[in-house]
Amino acid sequence: MTRRYRARLQRRLMLAFTGYTLLVSTVFALFAMACVYVVEDHFFDTALQQEARRQQASRATGGDWLAPQQSFIRLYRPGEAWPEDLSEARQREPRAHELEGREGRHYHLKPLAPEGAWLVAEVSSELVVRPMRRELLLWLGLWSAGLTLLALALGWWLARRTSAPLRRLALTVAQSEPRRLPTDLAQHYGDDEVGLLAAHLAGLNQRTQDFIAREQAFTRDASHELRTPLAVLGLACEELQRQVLPGQRATLDSMAAAIWQLQQTVDLLMALAREEEAPALAVPELPLLPQVEQLVLAMAPLLDRPGIELEIEVAATLTRPWPPALTRLLLSNLLSNAISHGRGGRIRLTADAQQLRLGNASAPPPAALLEADAAGRQTGIRGEASSGLGLGLSIVRRLAERHGLQLRLSHAGGWTWVAPQASSSSLPSRDAFTLS
Repeated sequence: MTRRYRARLQRRLMLAFTGYTLLVSTVFALFAMACVYVVEDHFFDTALQQEARRQQASRATGGDWLAPQQSFIRLYRPGEAWPEDLSEARQREPRAHELEGREGRHYHLKPLAPEGAWLVAEVSSELVVRPMRRELLLWLGLWSAGLTLLALALGWWLARRTSAPLRRLALTVAQSEPRRLPTDLAQHYGDDEVGLLAAHLAGLNQRTQDFIAREQAFTRDASHELRTPLAVLGLACEELQRQVLPGQRATLDSMAAAIWQLQQTVDLLMALAREEEAPALAVPELPLLPQVEQLVLAMAPLLDRPGIELEIEVAATLTRPWPPALTRLLLSNLLSNAISHGRGGRIRLTADAQQLRLGNASAPPPAALLEADAAGRQTGIRGEASSGLGLGLSIVRRLAERHGLQLRLSHAGGWTWVAPQASSSSLPSRDAFTLS
């Protein structure tokens, strides 16, 4: 499975700079337009207030209404008819003091209480902002666009300068392999946060390399030191079986079974300890029945115990797309567990196109093991009648997952069934790391 990573940090920094600049430019443009309109309206309202004080001063001294000093202001005495478009606008908005008329006319109103007269300023010819509104908006838009481009360039430069070391570190770590982990990362970075991260990663890589070396040495030594005495014991047991007395046959058979079981356990644990790459080519599907028959012959010392009866229901044409060694390790471990920890009696091995199942009569396993995808996930869980440590299923599960299989556990009719089957996902492989 290939997972593609994208350089989102640099893009986010650029978008943050650009978005912030656009927001500030837009808010500034709105405030600028609002400011010029407010200033213009304030000029007209001030002219009306001055004219209103002049008229009221004249009326207070017993004089008549005066002609307005400003040419765009007109006095309407009580009962005098207003312009038709102003009357219609007044009817629509009776409380407004700024109204739109026809043909671009624009009115500001000022009542002269208590006489009932009105001062009306028709200011369409005096407006400053309206004629130049388009040019003003264009000027503000060009400035906003210029600032946005500048912010985009600044954001790109800063994001590239900031994220380049982190990007380089991420690629270096992603392209490293367990056998060649980089331990000199700190030498290529400064004393900033990325340098601190590189130093800690280098230390972690060094400890990981030491751990891998110790694990490989332990696996190699354990494999040699365990297999050699087991092989010697096996040869000695075979030699004794040729000279065995009639009363010692059962004891030697038990010894041979124990030696064989130890050999299978060592093979299984060594297979789990080895780090194997996913195969480049698909494993051909091989007949399953011959693999099962070879396993039964190899496990004869265990299966020959009194009361053990193995039933095999596997079609001769049935195949499985996994190595024969996996079949041997999985089934030998499951059969050994069934013989050692089951109630004895019949053991059934069945297989079809979907799954391979092995079952034996037993008490119900713990409910935690019967949940979906729970078999072997947690170690130490075992049945009440089991004398084991609860590790068998966990070992089998790890081996199955190594080869892309799932382990399912079920119980019905007094029988417990274990079924390794192909996973819905592809075989596990190391994720490819690409950064664009």
